[in-house]
Amino acid sequence: MNTTYYLMEVRRVVRDFLGLFFTAVLPAFLYVIFGASQDYSQEMLPTGKGNVAFYMMVSMAVYGAVTATTSIGGMAAVERMQGWGRQLGLTPMRDAQYVLVKAVLGLSVALIPVALIYVLGVVTGAQGQGYLWALTALLVLLGAGLFSLYGLVFGLAFKTEGAVSAASGSLVILAFLGNLFFPLSGAMLAVAKLTPLYGIVALARYPVTDGWLISADGTAPVHEPLWIPVVNVTVWLVILATLATLLVRKGRGRQ
Repeated sequence: MNTTYYLMEVRRVVRDFLGLFFTAVLPAFLYVIFGASQDYSQEMLPTGKGNVAFYMMVSMAVYGAVTATTSIGGMAAVERMQGWGRQLGLTPMRDAQYVLVKAVLGLSVALIPVALIYVLGVVTGAQGQGYLWALTALLVLLGAGLFSLYGLVFGLAFKTEGAVSAASGSLVILAFLGNLFFPLSGAMLAVAKLTPLYGIVALARYPVTDGWLISADGTAPVHEPLWIPVVNVTVWLVILATLATLLVRKGRGRQ
C-alpha cells in the first residue's frame, strides 16, 4: 500500500506542471543567470577546490530542493486539516507510513531540481573536485529536509492551499537574506546568519569553501567556523519542530 500511495502522489506532482516549473526550471534558470553566464564564473575559489560556477550551482540546488520540500510539507499539512487524514484512517495505512511516504516523496521531488542544476553545471563548465559533486548534492538533500517542517508550519497555521504558495513565495525573500543568491557582507551578512536558509546553504557549500566567505565588495575572504551554520540549522530545527508540534496539538483541540 505504501508503494501504491507513493506512486499516486508522484503522478499528482508530475501533473502539476506549474509547480514543477517553480521547483525545477526556475532554480536552473537562476543558476544560469547568477552563475554560468557571469564573466567571473570560471574563477577559482580561494580553496582551489572549485570555481564560482560550482559555488552558485550548489546554491541554486539548495533553493530548488527547499522549494520542493516546502511544497510537499505544506500540502501534507493542508491535506490532514481538510479531512484527507480521516479518509486514510479508513485504510490499513498508519500515520508512520503516511509520514514515510511524504518524506520519500519530498526527497524524490527535491532530486529533480538538484539533478537538473548539476547537469547544467557539467554542461556550463562548473568545476569541482570529483567527490564534491556527490557530497554537496547529499548535503543539499539532507538540508532541504528542514524545510519540510517550514512548509508544514505554514500549512498547519493557515489551513489553505494558499498557505503552500505563501510558504514557497517567502523562500525568495529568505534566499536573498540568507546569502544564497549573491555574497553579502557587513550588517547584511550578520542578519543573514539568523535566517533559516543560511545554515543549510553554508553547510552545503562548506566542502568546497572550507568556510571561507566570498565578499561582494571585493574585500579579502573571511573564514567562518563550521559551528556557526551547524548552530543555525540546529536552532531552526528546534524552532520549526516546536511550532509544528504546538500547531498539531492546537488543531486536535478544536476537533
